Amino acid sequence: MNYIPNTNAELQRMLESFGMADFEDLLKNIPGSLRYRHSLNIPSALPEHELVTHLAGMAGENTKYDACFAGAGAYDHFIPAVIGGLVSRPEFMTAYTPYQPEVAQGTLQAIYEFQSMISSLNGMPVTNASMYDGSSALAEAAILASRYTGRNDILVAATVNPHYVETIKTYLSGTNINVLLIPASEGLVDYKVLRSSLNHNTAALIIQSPNFLGLIENIEEVAGDVKACGALLALAYDPISLGVLKTPGEYGADIACAEGQPLGLPLAYGGPYVGLFSVRQDLIRKIPGRLAAKTVDLNNKTGYVLTLQTREQHIRREKATSNICTNQQLCALTAAIYLAVMGKKGIKRVAELCLTKAHYAASEISKISGYQLKFAAPFFKEFVIQTPVSPKKIIAGLSKFNILAGVDLSGFKMGLKGCLMIAVTEKITYNQIDELVFRLSKVK
Repeated sequence: MNYIPNTNAELQRMLESFGMADFEDLLKNIPGSLRYRHSLNIPSALPEHELVTHLAGMAGENTKYDACFAGAGAYDHFIPAVIGGLVSRPEFMTAYTPYQPEVAQGTLQAIYEFQSMISSLNGMPVTNASMYDGSSALAEAAILASRYTGRNDILVAATVNPHYVETIKTYLSGTNINVLLIPASEGLVDYKVLRSSLNHNTAALIIQSPNFLGLIENIEEVAGDVKACGALLALAYDPISLGVLKTPGEYGADIACAEGQPLGLPLAYGGPYVGLFSVRQDLIRKIPGRLAAKTVDLNNKTGYVLTLQTREQHIRREKATSNICTNQQLCALTAAIYLAVMGKKGIKRVAELCLTKAHYAASEISKISGYQLKFAAPFFKEFVIQTPVSPKKIIAGLSKFNILAGVDLSGFKMGLKGCLMIAVTEKITYNQIDELVFRLSKVK
Protein backbone atom coordinates (compact mmCIF):
# COMPACT_ATOMS: atom_id res chain seq x y z
CA MET A 1 0.00 0.00 0.00
CA ASN A 2 1.42 3.39 -0.96
CA TYR A 3 1.53 6.10 1.65
CA ILE A 4 2.46 9.76 2.11
CA PRO A 5 4.93 10.24 4.96
CA ASN A 6 4.91 13.21 7.29
CA THR A 7 8.02 15.38 7.45
CA ASN A 8 9.61 16.29 10.77
CA ALA A 9 8.37 19.86 10.32
CA GLU A 10 4.80 18.63 9.83
CA LEU A 11 5.05 16.41 12.90
CA GLN A 12 6.30 19.35 14.93
CA ARG A 13 3.41 21.54 13.78
CA MET A 14 0.94 18.83 14.80
CA LEU A 15 2.51 18.58 18.25
CA GLU A 16 2.42 22.34 18.67
CA SER A 17 -1.30 22.36 17.85
CA PHE A 18 -1.74 20.06 20.89
CA GLY A 19 0.40 22.34 23.02
CA MET A 20 3.19 19.77 23.18
CA ALA A 21 6.87 20.01 22.35
CA ASP A 22 7.74 16.34 21.94
CA PHE A 23 6.08 13.06 20.92
CA GLU A 24 6.89 11.66 24.37
CA ASP A 25 4.47 14.20 25.84
CA LEU A 26 1.63 12.25 24.18
CA LEU A 27 2.66 9.15 26.11
CA LYS A 28 3.26 10.63 29.56
CA ASN A 29 0.07 9.11 31.00
CA ILE A 30 1.21 5.58 30.17
CA PRO A 31 3.04 4.08 33.21
CA GLY A 32 6.70 3.39 32.56
CA SER A 33 6.23 -0.26 33.55
CA LEU A 34 4.00 -0.73 30.50
CA ARG A 35 6.40 0.93 28.03
CA TYR A 36 8.63 -1.26 25.87
CA ARG A 37 12.10 0.20 26.27
CA HIS A 38 14.17 -2.27 24.26
CA SER A 39 15.31 -2.01 20.66
CA LEU A 40 12.79 -3.26 18.11
CA ASN A 41 15.63 -4.27 15.81
CA ILE A 42 13.93 -2.74 12.79
CA PRO A 43 16.08 -2.83 9.63
CA SER A 44 16.94 0.38 7.85
CA ALA A 45 14.51 1.88 5.34
CA LEU A 46 14.35 0.73 1.72
CA PRO A 47 13.28 2.57 -1.44
CA GLU A 48 9.65 1.80 -2.22
CA HIS A 49 10.31 -0.47 -5.22
CA GLU A 50 12.87 -2.48 -3.23
CA LEU A 51 10.47 -2.76 -0.30
CA VAL A 52 7.70 -4.07 -2.56
CA THR A 53 10.09 -6.66 -4.01
CA HIS A 54 11.21 -7.67 -0.53
CA LEU A 55 7.66 -8.09 0.75
CA ALA A 56 6.64 -10.04 -2.35
CA GLY A 57 9.52 -12.41 -1.69
CA MET A 58 8.41 -12.91 1.89
CA ALA A 59 4.83 -13.54 0.75
CA GLY A 60 6.11 -16.10 -1.73
CA GLU A 61 7.41 -18.19 1.16
CA ASN A 62 3.84 -18.88 2.31
CA THR A 63 2.69 -22.43 1.62
CA LYS A 64 -0.20 -22.77 -0.79
CA TYR A 65 -2.04 -26.01 -0.15
CA ASP A 66 -3.64 -27.93 -3.00
CA ALA A 67 -6.25 -29.33 -0.61
CA CYS A 68 -7.38 -27.73 2.65
CA PHE A 69 -9.12 -30.03 5.13
CA ALA A 70 -8.84 -27.58 8.03
CA GLY A 71 -11.96 -26.01 9.51
CA ALA A 72 -12.74 -25.28 13.17
CA GLY A 73 -14.74 -22.17 12.29
CA ALA A 74 -13.14 -20.98 9.03
CA TYR A 75 -13.70 -22.95 5.84
CA ASP A 76 -12.23 -23.11 2.34
CA HIS A 77 -15.40 -22.77 0.27
CA PHE A 78 -15.46 -21.85 -3.41
CA ILE A 79 -15.78 -18.12 -4.11
CA PRO A 80 -17.39 -17.21 -7.46
CA ALA A 81 -15.26 -14.79 -9.51
CA VAL A 82 -18.13 -12.31 -9.80
CA ILE A 83 -17.81 -11.46 -6.09
CA GLY A 84 -14.35 -9.94 -6.41
CA GLY A 85 -15.42 -7.99 -9.47
CA LEU A 86 -18.37 -6.41 -7.70
CA VAL A 87 -17.05 -5.75 -4.19
CA SER A 88 -13.92 -4.09 -5.61
CA ARG A 89 -15.97 -1.39 -7.32
CA PRO A 90 -14.94 2.01 -5.86
CA GLU A 91 -18.45 2.95 -4.73
CA PHE A 92 -18.40 -0.10 -2.45
CA MET A 93 -14.74 -0.07 -1.45
CA THR A 94 -14.93 3.51 -0.18
CA ALA A 95 -18.28 3.16 1.61
CA TYR A 96 -18.23 3.22 5.40
CA THR A 97 -21.01 4.15 7.77
CA PRO A 98 -23.94 5.61 5.80
CA TYR A 99 -24.91 8.34 8.25
CA GLN A 100 -26.20 10.54 5.41
CA PRO A 101 -28.86 8.49 3.60
CA GLU A 102 -29.26 11.07 0.83
CA VAL A 103 -25.75 10.22 -0.45
CA ALA A 104 -25.63 6.56 0.55
CA GLN A 105 -28.71 4.97 -1.00
CA GLY A 106 -26.69 2.25 -2.72
CA THR A 107 -24.93 1.20 0.47
CA LEU A 108 -28.16 1.30 2.48
CA GLN A 109 -29.95 -0.81 -0.11
CA ALA A 110 -27.09 -3.33 -0.02
CA ILE A 111 -27.43 -3.57 3.77
CA TYR A 112 -31.19 -3.97 3.47
CA GLU A 113 -30.80 -6.74 0.89
CA PHE A 114 -28.20 -8.45 3.10
CA GLN A 115 -30.55 -8.37 6.09
CA SER A 116 -33.43 -9.71 4.00
CA MET A 117 -31.41 -12.57 2.53
CA ILE A 118 -29.99 -13.68 5.87
CA SER A 119 -33.51 -13.72 7.36
CA SER A 120 -34.72 -15.72 4.38
CA LEU A 121 -31.84 -18.15 4.88
CA ASN A 122 -32.20 -18.72 8.63
CA GLY A 123 -35.95 -18.31 9.03
CA MET A 124 -35.69 -15.49 11.57
CA PRO A 125 -37.89 -12.35 11.28
CA VAL A 126 -35.21 -9.71 11.96
CA THR A 127 -31.52 -9.51 11.03
CA ASN A 128 -29.26 -6.57 11.76
CA ALA A 129 -26.68 -4.98 9.46
CA SER A 130 -23.99 -7.40 10.75
CA MET A 131 -21.56 -7.78 13.64
CA TYR A 132 -17.78 -7.96 13.70
CA ASP A 133 -17.69 -11.79 13.52
CA GLY A 134 -19.46 -14.90 14.76
CA SER A 135 -17.88 -14.87 18.21
CA SER A 136 -18.78 -11.25 19.00
CA ALA A 137 -22.31 -11.92 17.74
CA LEU A 138 -22.73 -14.71 20.30
CA ALA A 139 -21.33 -12.49 23.04
CA GLU A 140 -23.88 -9.81 22.15
CA ALA A 141 -26.57 -12.51 22.28
CA ALA A 142 -25.62 -13.24 25.88
CA ILE A 143 -25.87 -9.56 26.82
CA LEU A 144 -29.23 -9.20 25.07
CA ALA A 145 -30.62 -12.26 26.85
CA SER A 146 -29.57 -11.03 30.27
CA ARG A 147 -31.05 -7.59 29.74
CA TYR A 148 -34.28 -8.93 28.30
CA THR A 149 -34.91 -11.55 30.99
CA GLY A 150 -33.38 -9.69 33.93
CA ARG A 151 -31.44 -12.86 34.75
CA ASN A 152 -27.71 -13.32 35.18
CA ASP A 153 -26.79 -16.89 34.21
CA ILE A 154 -25.82 -17.77 30.65
CA LEU A 155 -25.54 -21.50 29.98
CA VAL A 156 -23.03 -22.27 27.21
CA ALA A 157 -22.67 -25.75 25.74
CA ALA A 158 -19.09 -27.01 25.95
CA THR A 159 -19.46 -28.02 22.31
CA VAL A 160 -19.55 -24.37 21.21
CA ASN A 161 -16.38 -23.21 19.43
CA PRO A 162 -13.84 -22.62 22.26
CA HIS A 163 -12.77 -19.31 20.68
CA TYR A 164 -16.39 -18.16 20.81
CA VAL A 165 -16.62 -19.16 24.47
CA GLU A 166 -13.52 -17.13 25.30
CA THR A 167 -14.94 -14.13 23.46
CA ILE A 168 -18.21 -14.42 25.40
CA LYS A 169 -16.28 -14.50 28.68
CA THR A 170 -14.25 -11.46 27.63
CA TYR A 171 -17.34 -9.46 26.69
CA LEU A 172 -19.04 -10.33 29.98
CA SER A 173 -16.03 -9.68 32.21
CA GLY A 174 -16.76 -6.77 34.49
CA THR A 175 -20.51 -7.42 34.39
CA ASN A 176 -22.67 -9.38 36.80
CA ILE A 177 -23.48 -11.95 34.10
CA ASN A 178 -22.21 -15.47 34.80
CA VAL A 179 -21.07 -17.95 32.14
CA LEU A 180 -21.81 -21.55 33.10
CA LEU A 181 -20.31 -24.21 30.84
CA ILE A 182 -22.44 -27.32 30.29
CA PRO A 183 -20.18 -30.37 29.72
CA ALA A 184 -20.23 -32.59 26.66
CA SER A 185 -20.96 -36.28 26.38
CA GLU A 186 -19.95 -38.21 23.25
CA GLY A 187 -19.36 -34.98 21.36
CA LEU A 188 -22.77 -33.47 22.15
CA VAL A 189 -23.95 -31.30 25.01
CA ASP A 190 -24.88 -33.42 28.04
CA TYR A 191 -28.67 -32.98 27.99
CA LYS A 192 -29.11 -34.43 31.49
CA VAL A 193 -26.72 -31.87 33.02
CA LEU A 194 -28.27 -29.15 30.90
CA ARG A 195 -31.79 -29.83 32.14
CA SER A 196 -30.64 -29.90 35.76
CA SER A 197 -28.87 -26.56 35.26
CA LEU A 198 -31.93 -24.69 34.01
CA ASN A 199 -33.55 -22.55 36.71
CA HIS A 200 -35.21 -19.21 37.48
CA ASN A 201 -31.90 -17.36 37.00
CA THR A 202 -31.09 -18.77 33.55
CA ALA A 203 -31.14 -16.02 30.94
CA ALA A 204 -30.23 -18.13 27.92
CA LEU A 205 -28.75 -21.30 26.57
CA ILE A 206 -26.09 -20.74 23.91
CA ILE A 207 -25.66 -23.83 21.77
CA GLN A 208 -24.05 -24.46 18.37
CA SER A 209 -25.24 -26.84 15.67
CA PRO A 210 -23.39 -28.20 13.81
CA ASN A 211 -21.20 -27.79 16.86
CA PHE A 212 -17.45 -27.16 17.02
CA LEU A 213 -16.80 -30.88 16.49
CA GLY A 214 -19.01 -30.89 13.41
CA LEU A 215 -21.84 -32.83 15.09
CA ILE A 216 -25.51 -31.96 14.82
CA GLU A 217 -27.00 -31.21 18.23
CA ASN A 218 -30.53 -32.35 19.09
CA ILE A 219 -31.92 -28.82 19.42
CA GLU A 220 -35.54 -29.98 19.57
CA GLU A 221 -34.76 -32.01 22.68
CA VAL A 222 -33.66 -28.97 24.67
CA ALA A 223 -35.62 -26.08 23.14
CA GLY A 224 -38.82 -26.87 25.04
CA ASP A 225 -37.08 -27.06 28.43
CA VAL A 226 -35.24 -23.79 27.79
CA LYS A 227 -38.47 -21.99 26.90
CA ALA A 228 -40.34 -23.57 29.82
CA CYS A 229 -38.00 -21.97 32.35
CA GLY A 230 -38.36 -18.54 30.72
CA ALA A 231 -34.89 -18.46 29.16
CA LEU A 232 -33.93 -17.60 25.59
CA LEU A 233 -32.50 -20.05 23.08
CA ALA A 234 -29.46 -18.60 21.27
CA LEU A 235 -28.39 -20.85 18.41
CA ALA A 236 -25.10 -20.60 16.53
CA TYR A 237 -25.26 -22.13 13.07
CA ASP A 238 -23.28 -22.69 9.87
CA PRO A 239 -25.03 -20.71 7.10
CA ILE A 240 -24.10 -23.30 4.45
CA SER A 241 -25.61 -26.11 6.52
CA LEU A 242 -29.06 -24.54 6.18
CA GLY A 243 -29.16 -25.84 2.63
CA VAL A 244 -29.93 -29.28 4.11
CA LEU A 245 -30.65 -28.79 7.83
CA LYS A 246 -33.49 -27.15 9.74
CA THR A 247 -33.19 -23.40 10.22
CA PRO A 248 -32.93 -21.63 13.60
CA GLY A 249 -36.41 -20.27 12.92
CA GLU A 250 -37.79 -23.80 12.55
CA TYR A 251 -36.18 -24.77 15.84
CA GLY A 252 -37.88 -21.82 17.55
CA ALA A 253 -34.64 -20.00 18.34
CA ASP A 254 -34.98 -16.58 19.95
CA ILE A 255 -31.55 -15.47 18.73
CA ALA A 256 -29.56 -16.90 15.82
CA CYS A 257 -25.89 -16.07 15.27
CA ALA A 258 -23.30 -17.23 12.78
CA GLU A 259 -19.92 -16.57 11.28
CA GLY A 260 -20.61 -15.43 7.72
CA GLN A 261 -17.15 -16.30 6.37
CA PRO A 262 -18.45 -19.31 4.37
CA LEU A 263 -20.59 -16.90 2.32
CA GLY A 264 -17.97 -15.81 -0.20
CA LEU A 265 -15.22 -14.58 2.13
CA PRO A 266 -11.68 -15.98 1.83
CA LEU A 267 -9.83 -17.53 4.77
CA ALA A 268 -7.58 -14.45 4.77
CA TYR A 269 -5.48 -15.46 7.79
CA GLY A 270 -8.52 -15.16 10.06
CA GLY A 271 -10.36 -12.07 8.86
CA PRO A 272 -11.92 -9.67 8.46
CA TYR A 273 -15.11 -11.72 8.67
CA VAL A 274 -18.75 -10.86 9.33
CA GLY A 275 -21.09 -11.78 12.17
CA LEU A 276 -24.70 -12.67 11.42
CA PHE A 277 -27.21 -11.68 14.11
CA SER A 278 -30.95 -12.39 13.94
CA VAL A 279 -33.77 -12.31 16.48
CA ARG A 280 -37.47 -12.97 16.83
CA GLN A 281 -39.75 -9.99 16.15
CA ASP A 282 -40.38 -8.79 19.71
CA LEU A 283 -36.64 -8.51 20.42
CA ILE A 284 -36.10 -5.95 17.68
CA ARG A 285 -35.55 -3.04 20.08
CA LYS A 286 -32.99 -5.04 22.07
CA ILE A 287 -30.85 -6.00 19.08
CA PRO A 288 -27.30 -4.54 18.98
CA GLY A 289 -25.94 -2.56 16.06
CA ARG A 290 -28.13 -1.09 13.38
CA LEU A 291 -30.90 -1.89 10.94
CA ALA A 292 -31.43 -0.58 7.42
CA ALA A 293 -35.05 -0.09 6.44
CA LYS A 294 -36.96 0.41 3.20
CA THR A 295 -39.37 3.34 3.07
CA VAL A 296 -40.85 5.94 0.71
CA ASP A 297 -40.26 9.68 0.49
CA LEU A 298 -42.80 12.50 0.08
CA ASN A 299 -42.96 11.75 -3.65
CA ASN A 300 -43.71 8.08 -2.93
CA LYS A 301 -40.28 7.01 -4.23
CA THR A 302 -38.48 4.11 -2.59
CA GLY A 303 -35.70 5.09 -0.21
CA TYR A 304 -33.46 3.40 2.35
CA VAL A 305 -32.54 4.68 5.81
CA LEU A 306 -30.87 3.56 9.00
CA THR A 307 -33.47 2.94 11.67
CA LEU A 308 -33.43 2.08 15.39
CA GLN A 309 -29.73 2.91 15.54
CA THR A 310 -30.17 4.60 18.94
CA ARG A 311 -29.02 1.27 20.39
CA GLU A 312 -25.45 2.18 19.38
CA GLN A 313 -22.90 3.69 21.74
CA HIS A 314 -22.06 6.60 19.42
CA ILE A 315 -25.69 7.74 19.78
CA ARG A 316 -26.74 6.94 23.34
CA ARG A 317 -23.44 6.20 25.07
CA GLU A 318 -24.15 4.43 28.38
CA LYS A 319 -27.80 3.89 27.47
CA ALA A 320 -26.90 1.94 24.33
CA THR A 321 -27.54 -1.79 24.08
CA SER A 322 -24.04 -2.35 22.69
CA ASN A 323 -20.71 -0.62 22.15
CA ILE A 324 -20.70 -1.57 18.46
CA CYS A 325 -20.92 1.55 16.30
CA THR A 326 -20.31 0.14 12.83
CA ASN A 327 -20.88 -3.01 10.84
CA GLN A 328 -18.73 -5.15 8.57
CA GLN A 329 -20.33 -3.60 5.51
CA LEU A 330 -17.90 -4.73 2.80
CA CYS A 331 -17.93 -8.28 4.18
CA ALA A 332 -21.72 -8.18 4.52
CA LEU A 333 -21.94 -7.01 0.91
CA THR A 334 -19.75 -9.94 -0.10
CA ALA A 335 -22.12 -12.32 1.69
CA ALA A 336 -25.13 -10.70 0.02
CA ILE A 337 -23.60 -11.04 -3.45
CA TYR A 338 -22.70 -14.67 -2.73
CA LEU A 339 -26.27 -15.46 -1.66
CA ALA A 340 -27.69 -13.65 -4.68
CA VAL A 341 -25.36 -15.50 -7.06
CA MET A 342 -25.95 -18.92 -5.50
CA GLY A 343 -29.68 -18.64 -4.85
CA LYS A 344 -31.69 -21.23 -2.93
CA LYS A 345 -30.76 -24.06 -5.29
CA GLY A 346 -27.08 -23.14 -5.19
CA ILE A 347 -26.88 -23.07 -1.39
CA LYS A 348 -28.66 -26.41 -1.25
CA ARG A 349 -26.27 -27.90 -3.80
CA VAL A 350 -23.19 -26.65 -1.94
CA ALA A 351 -24.55 -28.11 1.30
CA GLU A 352 -25.29 -31.44 -0.38
CA LEU A 353 -21.78 -31.63 -1.80
CA CYS A 354 -20.22 -30.86 1.60
CA LEU A 355 -22.40 -33.47 3.29
CA THR A 356 -21.80 -36.20 0.70
CA LYS A 357 -18.06 -35.68 0.36
CA ALA A 358 -17.50 -35.40 4.12
CA HIS A 359 -19.27 -38.71 4.73
CA TYR A 360 -17.31 -40.35 1.92
CA ALA A 361 -14.05 -39.10 3.47
CA ALA A 362 -15.03 -40.28 6.96
CA SER A 363 -15.98 -43.71 5.64
CA GLU A 364 -12.76 -44.15 3.67
CA ILE A 365 -10.49 -42.92 6.47
CA SER A 366 -12.19 -45.25 8.95
CA LYS A 367 -11.09 -48.18 6.79
CA ILE A 368 -7.40 -47.39 7.44
CA SER A 369 -5.90 -49.53 10.18
CA GLY A 370 -5.68 -47.55 13.43
CA TYR A 371 -8.02 -44.74 12.31
CA GLN A 372 -11.57 -44.53 13.59
CA LEU A 373 -14.42 -42.06 13.75
CA LYS A 374 -14.42 -40.60 17.26
CA PHE A 375 -18.16 -39.92 17.60
CA ALA A 376 -21.26 -41.72 16.40
CA ALA A 377 -23.58 -38.71 16.19
CA PRO A 378 -24.62 -37.32 12.77
CA PHE A 379 -22.31 -34.69 11.27
CA PHE A 380 -22.48 -32.20 8.41
CA LYS A 381 -19.12 -31.32 6.80
CA GLU A 382 -16.68 -31.78 9.66
CA PHE A 383 -15.77 -34.84 11.71
CA VAL A 384 -13.23 -36.05 14.28
CA ILE A 385 -10.87 -38.97 13.70
CA GLN A 386 -8.92 -40.79 16.41
CA THR A 387 -5.46 -41.31 14.92
CA PRO A 388 -2.77 -43.95 15.62
CA VAL A 389 -0.01 -41.31 15.49
CA SER A 390 -0.07 -37.74 16.71
CA PRO A 391 -2.16 -35.34 14.60
CA LYS A 392 0.74 -32.90 14.74
CA LYS A 393 2.94 -35.45 12.98
CA ILE A 394 0.19 -36.14 10.42
CA ILE A 395 -0.29 -32.45 9.63
CA ALA A 396 3.46 -31.89 9.26
CA GLY A 397 3.90 -35.01 7.14
CA LEU A 398 1.06 -34.30 4.72
CA SER A 399 2.04 -30.65 4.33
CA LYS A 400 5.01 -31.91 2.30
CA PHE A 401 2.47 -33.03 -0.29
CA ASN A 402 0.60 -29.70 -0.16
CA ILE A 403 -2.23 -31.19 1.87
CA LEU A 404 -3.48 -29.40 4.98
CA ALA A 405 -4.79 -32.48 6.74
CA GLY A 406 -6.99 -30.88 9.39
CA VAL A 407 -6.88 -29.41 12.88
CA ASP A 408 -5.13 -30.97 15.87
CA LEU A 409 -7.68 -30.91 18.72
CA SER A 410 -5.17 -31.55 21.50
CA GLY A 411 -4.71 -27.81 22.06
CA PHE A 412 -8.38 -27.07 22.75
CA LYS A 413 -8.60 -28.52 26.30
CA MET A 414 -11.53 -30.72 25.33
CA GLY A 415 -9.93 -34.05 26.28
CA LEU A 416 -9.38 -34.95 22.63
CA LYS A 417 -5.69 -35.75 22.54
CA GLY A 418 -4.76 -37.79 19.50
CA CYS A 419 -7.76 -36.51 17.56
CA LEU A 420 -7.70 -34.86 14.14
CA MET A 421 -10.67 -32.78 12.97
CA ILE A 422 -11.23 -32.85 9.22
CA ALA A 423 -13.46 -30.49 7.24
CA VAL A 424 -14.62 -31.23 3.69
CA THR A 425 -16.14 -28.49 1.56
CA GLU A 426 -17.55 -28.58 -1.96
CA LYS A 427 -14.10 -27.48 -3.27
CA ILE A 428 -12.54 -30.78 -2.28
CA THR A 429 -12.62 -33.37 -5.07
CA TYR A 430 -13.01 -37.12 -4.60
CA ASN A 431 -9.48 -37.52 -5.99
CA GLN A 432 -8.17 -35.23 -3.26
CA ILE A 433 -10.03 -37.25 -0.63
CA ASP A 434 -8.51 -40.46 -2.02
CA GLU A 435 -5.07 -38.80 -1.92
CA LEU A 436 -5.65 -37.81 1.71
CA VAL A 437 -6.63 -41.38 2.58
CA PHE A 438 -3.55 -42.75 0.83
CA ARG A 439 -1.18 -40.34 2.58
CA LEU A 440 -2.77 -40.99 5.97
CA SER A 441 -2.19 -44.73 5.51
CA LYS A 442 1.53 -44.09 4.97
CA VAL A 443 2.15 -41.96 8.08
CA LYS A 444 4.10 -43.96 10.67
